[in-house]
Amino acid sequence: MRPGAPSVAEFRALRQHQISGLGVPPYPLAAERSADSRWVSPAAFAAEFDGRFDNDQWSDSDVLGVAGRVVLRRNSGRNLVFFVLEREGAQIQVIMNRRHWPAHLGDSVFDGFSDAVGLGDVLYAEGVPGRSRSGQLSLRATRLQMLAPCLHRFPKKNSLFTDDNLRFRQRYLDMLTNEKTVETFKTRAKIIGGIRGFLDRRGFVEVETPILSAMAGGANAKPFKTRMEALDMDLDLRIAPELFLKQLVVGGLERVYEMGKQFRNEGIDATHNPEFTTCEFYMAYAALEDARGMTEELLRELAVAATGSTVVPLVSQNDDNDDSVHMIDFGKPFARIDIVPALTEALGVELPDLNDTASIPRLLELCEQHGIRVSKPHTLARVIDKLVSHLIEPRCIEPTFITGHPLSMSPLAKQGTRPGVADRFELFIGAREMANAYLELNDPAEQRRRFEAQASDRDQGDVEAQPMDEAFCVALEHGLPPTVGWGLGVDRVCMLLTQSKRIRDVIAFPVLRPSEQ
Repeated sequence: MRPGAPSVAEFRALRQHQISGLGVPPYPLAAERSADSRWVSPAAFAAEFDGRFDNDQWSDSDVLGVAGRVVLRRNSGRNLVFFVLEREGAQIQVIMNRRHWPAHLGDSVFDGFSDAVGLGDVLYAEGVPGRSRSGQLSLRATRLQMLAPCLHRFPKKNSLFTDDNLRFRQRYLDMLTNEKTVETFKTRAKIIGGIRGFLDRRGFVEVETPILSAMAGGANAKPFKTRMEALDMDLDLRIAPELFLKQLVVGGLERVYEMGKQFRNEGIDATHNPEFTTCEFYMAYAALEDARGMTEELLRELAVAATGSTVVPLVSQNDDNDDSVHMIDFGKPFARIDIVPALTEALGVELPDLNDTASIPRLLELCEQHGIRVSKPHTLARVIDKLVSHLIEPRCIEPTFITGHPLSMSPLAKQGTRPGVADRFELFIGAREMANAYLELNDPAEQRRRFEAQASDRDQGDVEAQPMDEAFCVALEHGLPPTVGWGLGVDRVCMLLTQSKRIRDVIAFPVLRPSEQ
């Protein structure tokens, strides 16, 4: 705030005083149009009258009504006032000229609006179309109506509104001043609609599964806890819908998917928000290669829908202000990397058995030799994941399927043709995980054994390890057909296709740290 400028409270009081001078309620039910007027939007106004009228020429037959938000105003003396109204990205100039102001409204109404209308106000203007003396297509007002005043200082359009605390806490200001933010959310809607359309066309049925349950499962993550007073129960917010969706497949829905929120009680960074959106589908009687092909097709379709091309710019992932760009080509077949050969090459040694907990000390030794820090507890899955994230994932800039996961990393996946290796892939783009898929484990006895191994990890302090879910195992005993499961990080795909560096940029109201309040 400039030195000497009024405080927030003083500014609000000043605005309320100005608006009271209009002598009418500032929050009407709707715009009150004249009987002979025709309602148009700013975009329709420009499309209809562009190319018509000479300078300082005005229609003698059209009476139009237009509404929008005031994003610019200036006075040219006491008799001439210019407003720019904006709505849905289109603008229209409105001119108040005392010489052409209706006599029955009088100077007091003219002066009242001249004093009261400020930046950010939502205004209805009625008048005749034409061109100003300078040649600007405009509406010359014969009547104005305040629809909703702005009682706060309104940032100028495209004013580099960069205060992140304000941007994310008062997202409406970010949207009103930064056009890129609005376009990002529109693109996000296209992406979500594109995913749904892709699956709907292939016979998938969209469902909803519980967000609250007695025990969160389906992924390795720490859940949020809550309590239901009605049933005197402690509940978890879901971390994934997987276990419920597979029960629907058991029940006969052979192609099923869910688009929805997941909640994981973990850190916040450029690619993680505790509340995020995923899409998961389950496809009975299918092979993993089917899901791999669908993944490539889907990403190509989404790239075209969002950007108009299969070649998409990837902004630098550095934390600094590096503006380097890498072009991602979704038109080419995606690359593939097998975990064990890739780690063997990167480490320069033969790996121990990646499914034997006795290998943990040797793997930790290799991590230390390569400067890789592994937080406790040192479970087998956690140590291998650290090796993969440091030595393989950074190579995956172009779309790349990482395959060959040890079963120790995949408690819900089925073993493929290679002993000890899950039939699974993860898709990485720009060194970020985008999708994960595997052939679902459908042997209830083996599933119980894997849950018990996870329980051992939980006993060691791994709060992200999955709990035993006996109800799910009972469902498997009724027969889960061979099924491929697939999950996509919707927010990360939106980041990629909108050239956003942070997940907060593609979420309308991201979680903010208390220090930012």
